Amino acid sequence: MPETDSSMDFPARLRDVQQRIDAACQLHGKDPATIHLLAVSKTFPASAVKEALAAGLHAFGENYVQEGIEKIQQLMAHRQNINWHFIGPLQSNKTKDVAEHFDWMHSVDREKIARRLSEQRPKGMPALQVCLQINVSGESTKSGINPSEAPALAAAIAPLPGLCLRGLMAIPEPTEDVLIQRKSFSELAQLFTSIRQQLSPDAQANFNTLSMGMSADLESAIAESLPQVTTMVRIGTALFGRRTTK
Repeated sequence: MPETDSSMDFPARLRDVQQRIDAACQLHGKDPATIHLLAVSKTFPASAVKEALAAGLHAFGENYVQEGIEKIQQLMAHRQNINWHFIGPLQSNKTKDVAEHFDWMHSVDREKIARRLSEQRPKGMPALQVCLQINVSGESTKSGINPSEAPALAAAIAPLPGLCLRGLMAIPEPTEDVLIQRKSFSELAQLFTSIRQQLSPDAQANFNTLSMGMSADLESAIAESLPQVTTMVRIGTALFGRRTTK
């Protein structure tokens, strides 16, 4: 991945990321309209989100519940123009906060979490859009469900009120080996296709998203993206610069 130039302003970094996306789409014959950019704003202040919003971005990802809620509240004047995505691991005692404040939840890996989100989603809000997190690399320290268990979890979650099952998410083990990167994303895409075929027609219509690819491997994610399926690339470092560890 190219180093992020800290001296560049946000619009310039955004142009660089968009150029990478466009180049990968052209190289691999993908439709750029299916690649959606999710700006990962975790650890960065609300002012950085405002700058990104002014540059034309509207989807922002947060890993930490309290930090995310604080930004949502600070930017309430812009709420109609922002989609807030929770992309980190979630403990059951925090599900109410996510259900009440976020638009998307990418990291569902247990039926218990999904049922709590369903029960706690306020009735007046649109359905919470959810993805299942898949542990494609089999890492013992990483969140996510084993791929073999994903079809049953998807079937259990799809009918839950207050939720809309949208697709799958993965954070493969970091590597600079492009072949390994692509293998992980290919396996996720194959699992996505298999699960979608098993869902009811109504659930199939909504199941249309792969949340995969970050600053270091977005090209590999795009290479393995599927036709007529939205691929959300979750980009933080390449947009906002190096972050401090929380």
